[in-house]
Amino acid sequence: MVASRAGKAGTAKSLGRLRVSIGANNMARSGNLSVLLITTWAFTVCFAVWMMFGVIGIPIREQLGLGSTEFGLLTATPVLTGALFRLPLGIWTDRFGGRIIMLLLLVGCAVPVWLTAYATTLWQFLLLGLALGLVGASFSVGTPYVARFFPRERRGFAMGFFGAGTIGAALNMFVSPWLIEAYGWQMVPKVYAVGLLVTALLFWALSARDPGVGSQVPSMWRQLSVLRDPRVWKYCQYYSIVFGGFTALSIWMPQYFKTEYGFTIAQASLLAACFSLPGGAFRALGGWLSDRFGAHNVTWWVLWVAWVCLFLLSYPKTDLIVHTVRDPLSFSIALPSWFFTMLLFMLGIAFACGMASTFKYIGDDFPDSMGAVSGVVGMAGGLGGFLLPITFGVILDWLGFNSSCFMLLYGIIWVSLTLNYLTEVRQAPVMGEQVRSPAAEQSR
Repeated sequence: MVASRAGKAGTAKSLGRLRVSIGANNMARSGNLSVLLITTWAFTVCFAVWMMFGVIGIPIREQLGLGSTEFGLLTATPVLTGALFRLPLGIWTDRFGGRIIMLLLLVGCAVPVWLTAYATTLWQFLLLGLALGLVGASFSVGTPYVARFFPRERRGFAMGFFGAGTIGAALNMFVSPWLIEAYGWQMVPKVYAVGLLVTALLFWALSARDPGVGSQVPSMWRQLSVLRDPRVWKYCQYYSIVFGGFTALSIWMPQYFKTEYGFTIAQASLLAACFSLPGGAFRALGGWLSDRFGAHNVTWWVLWVAWVCLFLLSYPKTDLIVHTVRDPLSFSIALPSWFFTMLLFMLGIAFACGMASTFKYIGDDFPDSMGAVSGVVGMAGGLGGFLLPITFGVILDWLGFNSSCFMLLYGIIWVSLTLNYLTEVRQAPVMGEQVRSPAAEQSR
């Protein structure tokens, strides 16, 4: 009887511990969801600010009389600092925690954003653009911060969901034109500065302290040693086109629609959102697909879809005259605006899934160095987003037709396809990787 009572007491204790464990898990999941949602919102606001010059740059260009190259430099300048600071901020996130670094970014960048409303010359816009561009580095802060709250098998979705904050580019397309028409372009940076401060308050209230912060953290040099792995640079090449191309086209397309099809700023921004909106919204889908089918399979098909879309987008307006035995026949080849927008929509979905699959690679291959690796890969993507708009402007001034920007991206996609085929499909050791056996690949 005593044994029976002892057994019942032990069972009761076990059930109590089980209830506590289940309750703790539910609370943890609830906390994880809260962190994911507020961090994604913070990144959305940061990305909208980062892309701000893509829309307000159009009236600024008219006000200052800028050429295509100068316009490309104006829109790309914020992307430069956002790219360069992704690596150090990723490392600092590993050391000090994503919560405090994200808060400092939101508060600190509100100042240069507000001051942009009072700039009057190109050098002032460029200088302030360099300062406010730090918000673009928020990606390297939020990615490892969010990933640490989720198990390995759910990190692809979590990072993809967070990366959907690139929908801020589409948010900018809706908010900025309305503010410009109602109050002038100077109101846009003022509203965005206030938005950063409000988001900072919400983030601090709803976020949580990083798991593992305060434990033993490797030195900076040890964190950077992972960059000797050739896989990191392969992922940099992928991300430089999927994210760099997405960023560059997000800030270039409003001007493209205005000059190519003669739309107003509001109409051009609305159509450009058809590219940037799926580029953010479908990133979570890309993360889920990467969890289910693997990073390589998603990346491989993403590159092929982008290659086909860019091939069609690259064809410029063309007039042909065919001399027949009777009279000459004239033909005109051009993409109507609706078909052009549909191709952009498909390209945006492909880039979104490619961004998620690239970081699925990182989460799988470098789980202990995500801050450093995501920082350098994010920096490569940001540098692509900085250099591409400038290159778009230079090529446009040189060749004189708008679709030249898609020709450049088409060539870069072809390089990525070749690299993926050699290192993943054929598994040729062209970058120092060990060729995996079929059994090892299956176990992977």
